Amino acid sequence: MSSLQCDFCWHQCVLSEGKTGICGIRKHTGNSLVTLGFGEVVASGVDPIEKKPMYHFLPGRKTFSFALFGCNYTCRFCQNHRISQTDSPSWPGRTGHSTPNPTTPRKLVDMMERSGCQIMSYTYSEPLVWQDYMLEVATLVRDKGKLNCMVTNGSFSPRALQRILGVIDAFNIDVKGDDRFYREYCGGALQPVLDAVETIAARRDTVLEVTTLLIEGIHTERMVKTLARQLADRGVQVWHLSRFFPHYRMTALPQTSEGFLEEMLLIAEAVGIPHVYAGNSALYAWEKTVCPACHKTLIHSHSYAGEAFNEIQQNIPGGVCVICGQHIYGRFNV
Repeated sequence: MSSLQCDFCWHQCVLSEGKTGICGIRKHTGNSLVTLGFGEVVASGVDPIEKKPMYHFLPGRKTFSFALFGCNYTCRFCQNHRISQTDSPSWPGRTGHSTPNPTTPRKLVDMMERSGCQIMSYTYSEPLVWQDYMLEVATLVRDKGKLNCMVTNGSFSPRALQRILGVIDAFNIDVKGDDRFYREYCGGALQPVLDAVETIAARRDTVLEVTTLLIEGIHTERMVKTLARQLADRGVQVWHLSRFFPHYRMTALPQTSEGFLEEMLLIAEAVGIPHVYAGNSALYAWEKTVCPACHKTLIHSHSYAGEAFNEIQQNIPGGVCVICGQHIYGRFNV
């Protein structure tokens, strides 16, 4: 029996019968590729959209968030390894690809509607490896006149990106570091992610935000400055820099200091990315949304959804600064 190639991510694994991909989720069985754990929701809940983090896509709103199991990376610092890594007891590959009581896409959309949310978020694990399920859900969400947000490591294959662009309204892409960092700590590569960032940033109908988790002692000033230029050159408007806390296989490292984080925030700002934010941090001055032209504070805090919603109506009517008329990147109204 011939091998089959998966096109869900940049690995594009070629699988013989009975084999699974690097993700441990895509499997060649019965001369077709299946997704292990299809319909097996491992996490779900209602979150502020800012938690993704998304500060320029309907801030002040709630989103229905969920995940199936899996990831195509092996990040040593993974914050959600229990629902993403194959060394987890929950890995569907331990029991086969059948799910006894799968949640159908329609049932999941019904859950979203009952929650009162206007946005469905594909998050927590890596949606790329269960994109067949995501696409079914996202199509139904679109049919209901609602919106889709994907939180991803961005390591699309070209074909996967084209499939997904048709139904996703907003992306948060986790850009982790330079290529050496990807290969040493994540089992990935930088270039496919930068290619996806460039493609998505060029689209006028899609909101893109980028997040980088900073590990003090591994990420350096030079690395962050280079990454900032690479993102700016590709049109990135929003960059979240977050503090690392010890987790998974990197528990021996100290947490990233507020001082180091602020130094990196200043570097990102100096390179010219218009909206730079701090994450996992008490640096509250770096969670404001400021007009890049007149420097008026438009949203004072993204920690309090109700306040953000009210400030948007007052300060960003029609998506422009109320003081100077500058267009503010993003989507602020349904």
